[in-house]
Amino acid sequence: MIDNITTDQVRRHLAQPPGRYSIDRLMALLSPAASELLEEMAQQARQLTIQRFGRTVQMYAPLYVSNVCVNSCLYCGFNCQTEFSRTRLTIDQAVKDGKVIASEGFRHILLVSGEDTKYVTNDYLAELAQRLREDFSSVSIEIYPLDEAGYKNCFDAGIDGVTLYQETYDRDTYERYHIAGPKADYDQRLDSYDRAARAGMRRLGLGVLLGLADWRQETLALAEHAAYLMKKYWRSQVSFSFPRLRPAPHVAEEYEHLVGERELVQMMIALRLCFADAGIVLSTRESAELRNNAVNLCVTRISAGSKTNPGGYSEEDDSTEQFVIADDRDPSEVAKMIKRAGREAVWKDWDTSFTA
Repeated sequence: MIDNITTDQVRRHLAQPPGRYSIDRLMALLSPAASELLEEMAQQARQLTIQRFGRTVQMYAPLYVSNVCVNSCLYCGFNCQTEFSRTRLTIDQAVKDGKVIASEGFRHILLVSGEDTKYVTNDYLAELAQRLREDFSSVSIEIYPLDEAGYKNCFDAGIDGVTLYQETYDRDTYERYHIAGPKADYDQRLDSYDRAARAGMRRLGLGVLLGLADWRQETLALAEHAAYLMKKYWRSQVSFSFPRLRPAPHVAEEYEHLVGERELVQMMIALRLCFADAGIVLSTRESAELRNNAVNLCVTRISAGSKTNPGGYSEEDDSTEQFVIADDRDPSEVAKMIKRAGREAVWKDWDTSFTA
């Protein structure tokens, strides 16, 4: 059906005011025919992003606290069936890493962990968040799914955002790649966003792992999920992330649905033209060249200087990383790039006093 969409149909959708979502509109903007109009779409996306977000790009950094995991996901370097020396950071070690991140200027931090429920507990997260709040205005988590009470405990401790990738919305593909562990439960993971929103989380980060299934079908499912969350939990801001598969230690999988850069850009722009107020997040998984171009299109949030192994910031540590990053520039270089693009790198854009 999407392959039958014509260029004229795409133009009709582009003639409408940008920023409004319908499944038909998104299908048109994702279609092969729309790829011929990518420059026109990019211009609209750029203007809409400036209108809604100004010329700012928020900076953040991930802090990995554990590469222990009980799941067996075929694409991940933390796969529990892979034999390597696992690393868990104590609270003090994690705070030490956080101090390094703060010294680089960051005031937004994302705590990342494998599914290490016996160590990265609610108490661990609460204590760590409370200590990190001395240096950071915003602390978010990208960990395993919690129950509603767990998310509420995190929120009460000062954690205000949750990023959680469904990985793929295709159930058969999901089952194929998640062969053991709690993460094999598709519905339990899918419902996590509702639990986080009910617990009061101000930001919900959605995404799929691009390369596991057809990217157009994944984008349509992602958009439907986002539209539902925006309508039901309107106090929470929804953002989209675009993690493409990257080389990972001990992973030798071959993937049928790898996504090219042009397709990735089309996906990002199409979602912007349908969701005017959604955040668009681009990590160091992507190359410096792609990120240089994307910040002048629709990106509103970007990481820099990322380490994907526990202890990677403060120690000369050889702990196993989750995946290999593509853009290894330090944060100051990324900030300068953002300025050259006519944007402003924002390290901190709100204060807790305004949201208390």
